[in-house]
Amino acid sequence: MISEIRGTIDYTESGEGPTVVFVPGSCSTGAVWKPVLSHIGGRFRCVTTSLLGYGGTTERRSPGNAGIVYEAEILESVVRQAGQPVHLVGHSFGALTAIAVALRRQVSVLSLTLIEPPAAQLLWHMGEHEHYRAFRQMTDAYFADARNGRTDAIERMIDFYGGAGSFAGWPQRVRDYAMQTTKSNLLDWEAAYEFELTPIALGNIDLPTLVVCGALSHPAMQRGYELLAHYMPNASGMSIDGAAHFMISTHPRALAGLIAGHVDVNDATVVVRPERRVG
Repeated sequence: MISEIRGTIDYTESGEGPTVVFVPGSCSTGAVWKPVLSHIGGRFRCVTTSLLGYGGTTERRSPGNAGIVYEAEILESVVRQAGQPVHLVGHSFGALTAIAVALRRQVSVLSLTLIEPPAAQLLWHMGEHEHYRAFRQMTDAYFADARNGRTDAIERMIDFYGGAGSFAGWPQRVRDYAMQTTKSNLLDWEAAYEFELTPIALGNIDLPTLVVCGALSHPAMQRGYELLAHYMPNASGMSIDGAAHFMISTHPRALAGLIAGHVDVNDATVVVRPERRVG
């Protein structure tokens, strides 16, 4: 755990080797990465954390004041605690936060692995109105359900990501945690819609980047994945067959293989070109 004036931040680490920071998405804690880490097998120094309002990470935001900068700041604290430079791996809103950290350039990052960030604003800037509208219709209805006091309002968001029935199929304790953390998830969406994710901004991220999508994911997520891989100058995209948004749990072996391969290649690059680590 990291303790700061504004609250605590989850922090755990295990293994040895290149340092990889794993950032979960909404309604999750660092424990969500356990299936992936079990397939990585200790070959890296793996650091996990939780985003604001989840696990032991103190919420610092409020409605109307939920910019992604708050998430970026806590992730930067994690990177500093881990010791720079690191490889960043983010899932969903954690991947969106990793993009924000890369743009801010406050800490040293060697590579990015972005697993289905909700790039709604990129869709809007690119005139992808149908796909952007899919996000907006879901979140508008979700926010309305929450305002009307529906305790299971978050089911709408989960099923958008994973397909109809996804939420109902989760274990009760997982559903309960998602419902308990709805307030923080609403702030996540507020931050996502305020984050000006444009092709020009993405063009400023020259880090080696792997963008991952599930072959069965929502079409709006798949289009966002394609645009990210296209507009980030040093990015490549990979799709996992049979997977959707929650691939951390459903396809951990395949995902672990992609992450490990990306880290191996780009950590070796840094070793042979140490001048990249100066200044």
